[in-house]
Amino acid sequence: MIQFVKQLTNDQSRRLKGYERRVARINDLEQTIQALSDDEMRTYTDTLKQRIADGAKVDDIAEEGFALVREAAVRVLGMRHYDVQLIGGFALLEGNISEMPTGEGKTLVAALPSYVKALEGKGVHVITVNEYLATRDANQIGQIHDFLGLTVGLNVPEMEPDAKREAYQADITYGVGTEFWFDYLRDHLVGAPEERVQRPFHFAIIDEVDSILIDEAKTPLIIAQKDRSHIRLKALAQRVVTEFDEADYEVDLESKSTAFTESGILKIEDMFAIDNLFSAEHQVLYHYLVQALRANVLFELDVDYIVKEDKIELIDLFTGRIMEGRSLSEGLHQALEAKEGVTITEENKTTAEITIQHYFRMYPLIGGMTGTAQTSRQEFLKTYNMDVVQVPTNRPRIREDHPDRIFMTIEQKYAAVTEKVVALHETGRPVLIGTTSIAQSEAISKHLSKKRIKHEVLNAKTVTQEADIIAEAGQYGKVTIATNMAGRGTDIMLDAKSKEVGGLFVVGTERHESQRVDNQLRGRSGRQGDPGATQFFVSLEDEIVKRYAIQKLERIEKKLKPDAHGEVSAKEAADIIEYAQTTIEGIGVSIRDYLFKLDDVLNEQRNIVYTIRDQAVNADADAIKKNVLGMMRLAIENSIDMHVTDELVPEEWPIDELKADLRYLTMREPVWSDAVADTFELKAELKGFTDDIIATAETRLEGDEVVHFVKESLLRALDMKWTDHLTMMSGLKEGIGLRSYAQEDPGRQFGKEGLEIFEQTYVNIARDVTMEVCQLDRYFAAPVEEEA
Repeated sequence: MIQFVKQLTNDQSRRLKGYERRVARINDLEQTIQALSDDEMRTYTDTLKQRIADGAKVDDIAEEGFALVREAAVRVLGMRHYDVQLIGGFALLEGNISEMPTGEGKTLVAALPSYVKALEGKGVHVITVNEYLATRDANQIGQIHDFLGLTVGLNVPEMEPDAKREAYQADITYGVGTEFWFDYLRDHLVGAPEERVQRPFHFAIIDEVDSILIDEAKTPLIIAQKDRSHIRLKALAQRVVTEFDEADYEVDLESKSTAFTESGILKIEDMFAIDNLFSAEHQVLYHYLVQALRANVLFELDVDYIVKEDKIELIDLFTGRIMEGRSLSEGLHQALEAKEGVTITEENKTTAEITIQHYFRMYPLIGGMTGTAQTSRQEFLKTYNMDVVQVPTNRPRIREDHPDRIFMTIEQKYAAVTEKVVALHETGRPVLIGTTSIAQSEAISKHLSKKRIKHEVLNAKTVTQEADIIAEAGQYGKVTIATNMAGRGTDIMLDAKSKEVGGLFVVGTERHESQRVDNQLRGRSGRQGDPGATQFFVSLEDEIVKRYAIQKLERIEKKLKPDAHGEVSAKEAADIIEYAQTTIEGIGVSIRDYLFKLDDVLNEQRNIVYTIRDQAVNADADAIKKNVLGMMRLAIENSIDMHVTDELVPEEWPIDELKADLRYLTMREPVWSDAVADTFELKAELKGFTDDIIATAETRLEGDEVVHFVKESLLRALDMKWTDHLTMMSGLKEGIGLRSYAQEDPGRQFGKEGLEIFEQTYVNIARDVTMEVCQLDRYFAAPVEEEA
């Protein structure tokens, strides 16, 4: 470990020295660039573009490009890049993560590599975590790009396709992460090339990169169509589950999973008068009962979701924000609706899906920015091939990070937090209280209200006032309670009086599931060399302890000797908190790695389907012809293999079923002699039948009208069967973890069974296409052969 740390330090040192030499050369260019007129600077952009077109690499012109951007920022915004910001820009340009604390100007840093990479003319995406930041950055930093002659686009929700298309054609496109990846999925559901909005991926810069690439990476990105089926069953499942006792189910808090016990299963079978809940005919009932149980046991109001205007709104546990437009799949969202008594909406049926990991791995190069990445360095390297560069601060950090205060109970913790805030408030020092949920922020608010401490509350329920609340949070005498919303993308400015009394004091009320989120909260204080302090108040009743360290706590609880206020100073208590956080972070890494491996299987299948689909959408007649004829041969051969196997003797062959299936597929009567002795001879005799059908189809697949018809048939079959395939793969993924109990590798079994499912899906697509092509004469007149 010591050697590893030394190596890491040496690597960082060598890299930073290289960047510093480049920064020195940029500084040498500064006077030359300053002497240019505005028009000459724009002409310089054209010159750099031409040099790249003539074969120069981006790295060859990066220093000149950075010097231009720095001067443009001075002229347009009155802001000059610090040397350390230039270092951050080089880290991004190389496809790494610039780790820069809050207040170091990450937004301005992104202007440097985005300009230089945009000179290649292939588009740059600057991706942020929410619409407010995307719009702000496009309007502010976009002025620099515009000044230098580049075009800027903005990609946010609810834009018309034409506007999106224009945004993507810009040199640099700012936008919300969810829009970029959902646009990718939507582009693979279109019917014509002009309906697509994106162009091929080139370079992306991701703000708050750890939030997007790690925190959000456990949930796949899904586009779904509505399915109204089983709505009454979902409501019934909720009524049934509310009658259960704790003995009827078991809960694993660590993995956030739940299952019926034997008594619960017997109770269900008795209620519905069925013999076996697990039989195939009761699969749907069982599924919705499990989802109802999960909704009631694992999801908590004002923690995981809120109810707003007769709707369930999901809360992002890492940011505290409402996840706009997001819903849970597989009927779980409807189970929550039934639980809360709101209108039960239509269930989502997945039509397109991709993970964040696989989406971003399609970019040739990505860079990222955050204040907290080092603790996840290995995961970034392994999954995205991105290293973390810790960029020096412009001014020394003088913030004080006090040790945690640990209490036995939550109420004792809240009392101590209140006492601390009262003491700080009496001095006029601004206080930011960070909470992990809406419920917790409201509980703290009640305690402060009893002490008549005036304060603001910022959570998913008050998001509309976010900008105003944050703008005043650093003012003298202000007390602000906030969920993780205040932890990212916000910059709390201090007034002069606040600096005099010690700056912003950040109070954390619970350790988060990731140390990075804790560090983000700490980073609200002490920006750009400002004074400030932080301290966490935690309890041994906190959720993170109950879920991940309860057994460890039970073993040492008698050794703890709390004082009169319930505070514990024993080292063992601090070890418990650290153990719980380390455990959940390890579980998170394992889950992301496991899901990534599972989705590798689906990703290969998706690439095959999307390649065929793209060729069809592009109206590539040769590719359509090749794919369709191949599918037809596969469908016919599969029909033979499905009915006739080597295990059967000819007398046992289901001849009538085989002939019926081939007629159904091809609209022709298959013929073979009664003398065939085995499957080899049967296939040999049917080869002429198959070849004749393929030859006829090849002749018919001419002319724009016919090709267009077949293209539409192919797209329809691909979309319908792919949707069904995703449903089956989701079901397989849901149950594959149980294979470990049978000493099987779940990942390997998922790959094996997933391949079998995909092979059948592809056959089903081929059968649909074959039937359409073999019935072309119903829609188009048969071609007339001219006599010689």
